[in-house]
Order: sequence, then C-alpha cells, then structure tokens
Amino acid sequence: MSEARMPAGRAEWLQHSKVRDVELAFADVHGFPRGKTLPAAAFIQGQPLRIARAVPLQSCVGEFPDYSFYGEHDPDVTLAPDYDTLRPVPWAKTPRAMVICDCVDHDGGLSPLAPRSVLKQVLARYRAHGWAPVVAPELEFYLFAAHGDPAQPFQPPTLASGRREAGFDAFGFSALGELEAFFDELYQACETLEIATDTCVHEMGPSQFEINLKHGDALKLADDTFLFKTALKEIAHRHGLSAVCMAKPLPGQPGSSMHIHQSVVDRQGRNAFSRADGSESPEFFGFIAGLQRFLPELMPMFCPNPNSYRRFVKGMAAPVNLSWGLDNRSVGLRVPVSGPRRGGWKTACPAATPIPIWRWPPAWAPASPA
Repeated sequence: MSEARMPAGRAEWLQHSKVRDVELAFADVHGFPRGKTLPAAAFIQGQPLRIARAVPLQSCVGEFPDYSFYGEHDPDVTLAPDYDTLRPVPWAKTPRAMVICDCVDHDGGLSPLAPRSVLKQVLARYRAHGWAPVVAPELEFYLFAAHGDPAQPFQPPTLASGRREAGFDAFGFSALGELEAFFDELYQACETLEIATDTCVHEMGPSQFEINLKHGDALKLADDTFLFKTALKEIAHRHGLSAVCMAKPLPGQPGSSMHIHQSVVDRQGRNAFSRADGSESPEFFGFIAGLQRFLPELMPMFCPNPNSYRRFVKGMAAPVNLSWGLDNRSVGLRVPVSGPRRGGWKTACPAATPIPIWRWPPAWAPASPA
C-alpha cells in the first residue's frame, strides 16, 4: 500500500471498534470523495490498493477529460493512506473507518493529477523558504428540502413551525433552532472527525448558513474541509435535507463562497505579513501583488463551472474586482483589522463549489517562493 507503517494502536483500535470496512478516500478536483473500500482485516495487513490514475480528474457528472491529460494507456496509482487521518465514519450504521490517501505513481512520486499532491508540493516550497501558511476557511452552504428532480428548483425545507424561509433572515437564530437536530449531529460528527469548528451564522439567503473552521496548518485544514463537506451532505440526507454548496443555487439570492483567511509565519512563528509595530511588511505587499497578477488565470480552478460565475453580481455581497482594502467587503482581497500577530488577508473570490485541497494551491502558488 505504501512504505509507511500503521502507527501502534491503530490496528488495535480498528479491531476493538469492530470496524468492518475502511474507506481509502481522496478528493477529486471537484471535492467529491473517490477511492475504494477494503475489509478492515486487509487494511491492517497492508494490502495494496490501486485505482485508475485519471480518477482525481473525474467531473461531478462522471465524465473524464481527454486521454492526453493522464495517458492513453490509463495507468494506475497506488492509494497511500495518511494514517494520521484515520477516523471512524460518524454516519455509518455498521462501524466503518475512513482514511485520506495520497495517489502515488509507479515511480514512487505523488501523482500530479491529485489535488492533495499539488498542495503538498506548494507547501514544500514554503518550507524550503522557512515559511508556513496558516489558513481558516469560511464554509457557506444552503440547506434545502430533499431534492430528487434536478429539473425543479430548490426549495427551503419546511421548518418545525410549518413555514419555509422566503426572505432574508441574516444573522438570525430561529432557523438554527428549528434545524437543531441536524446541527447537533453535524457538530457531533465534526468532533468524531477531529474538525475544530468556530463560529456559525445564518447567512443572507433563505436557509443559507456559514460554519467556520479554526485556523491552522494548510494541509490539515484542507483535509478537514474535505471531510466537513462530506459529513455535511451525508448528515443532511439523514435528516431529509439536501446540503448544497454550489455557488448560485437560487437566482436572485446571494451565492455561496468559501472565503479563505490566510497568513504566513516564519520558523519562529512570527507573522511574515506584519512588522513588529503592526504595519504591513514587504512580504505582505508582495503576496497581494502575486495574487492580483495571477488570480485571473487561476479562476477556472476557483470557479470550475458556469454556475460559479453567476455569483459575481454587484450588490450581492460578492466580489467583482481584484482590488484589496482594509476591512472593505467590496473588494476581492479583504484585509481584516487585526493585531501584528494575527495580521493576514481574506480572499472572497472563490466559489463554494471546489474543495480547498484544490483551491489552496492556486491561492498560495502565485505568491510562493520560487
């Protein structure tokens, strides 16, 4: 499977928990979990597991790009589990576990087609320079009634009061209370998956919400967001709901984004974007300049389908430019007010559709050291 050995105690945990199967999963370019399932006994024994190299490029409707992108002979990659990500599957009735995997080519290198591989390569460039990115995503989504017909529009769910939200209830609490059972199970799942959540708010649209994750290591937060979105959809189904992360599910209503708070620290943990007095450092301006230069070329990664661009409407709390400003929500690159230790920036451009494992690299690569 990989040269990495399973840490002591993991096999015992799988056996003690009577885990039947282990899902070896990775995120494709749209953030959907792909992979294969092994019996737990075979996973413990280290049985190798391979999958077609092209799978990370699979589209959300199951289509694949031209052979020229991954080789006409359609080779395999090996799924190499990152044992630090081994977790129980919270929504499984029969005990199951899941582990996030890297896709490894036959030569032993990470497959460049897998989003997690790209992120690891970008982060390695930062480490070589003595820097480490720190991120915190804001995850926006809509909760709709169960939706079985894609030809019909989404509808907010019928709440305990018998009503459906029809207008703005931004930053209110009533819908959160009426959907308490769903949110309770979602937060319990986050604890099981070791995802550190932060604030939760009702957003501008009907039955639109935002849950933020606490800041931390970029790879860990990308994995956490991948797991969060998977849990969000699975648990919504258990409650007769559809959790929708597409950028613009309702015409005339606010879209969903995934704002990314970002900063860089050096080997001593000092914020590279701030001087000691709290003023902006040259690295801060260089980072902004790199983003402004290259983000237009990277928009297909941030916004991978036509629906993504429907969100960019002036007056709908969506960015329509690549300007930057201090505590200014009208720009694409907003710098929140903060002290020198927490100084950073927040990009509002990306849509909610793609997964951060894929979005982190384009967000960091324009400003990463060569």
